[in-house]
Amino acid sequence: MMLSIKKRDALIIVDLQVDFCPGGNLPVPEGDEIVPIANKLVELFEKQGGQIVFSRDWHPDKHMSFKECGGPWPAHCVQNTRGAEFHPDLFIPPSAIVVSKATETLKEAYSAFDGTRLSETLHEAGIERVFICGLATDVCVKSTALDAIKLGYDTYVIQDASRGITKESVEQSLKEMKSVGVKIIESRQILTN
Repeated sequence: MMLSIKKRDALIIVDLQVDFCPGGNLPVPEGDEIVPIANKLVELFEKQGGQIVFSRDWHPDKHMSFKECGGPWPAHCVQNTRGAEFHPDLFIPPSAIVVSKATETLKEAYSAFDGTRLSETLHEAGIERVFICGLATDVCVKSTALDAIKLGYDTYVIQDASRGITKESVEQSLKEMKSVGVKIIESRQILTN
């Protein structure tokens, strides 16, 4: 299956931030390896007139998800710190939308749609298909894809432009996404157009 990108398509790059890459506070194994693929996708969507979205964790410094506050994760992606910045090699065009999530101390948000105006923004732009990639396949990419399906978007996850925490949880997450209608693809299925 080869796919052509059009104006009614959006690329959502999930949480490709310093803290989720090797050397960060909550690294996804090989998370930085997807940056060149993400950049090619951004260039393609920009050329074809698609919408480009970058989501980011943007936590207050005592967020409920942090271990010190009773949550499961080490402190990560704290607002205005280096760890919360996008990977330095990531290409972010001026036309891109940046969506900040989990910005309230007592509210968790894994999906780029949770507590943001992303769906309204995409709807206003006439977006029908969303292509999702980023970090981590088995956490925020999955949550974003499941929400996108619920919201009525034709939803694709770009597997080689995403990385997950463990092989087992990635496989389980891909099965779960497929079971509700998310299509799992490789970047070459769109990058060769």
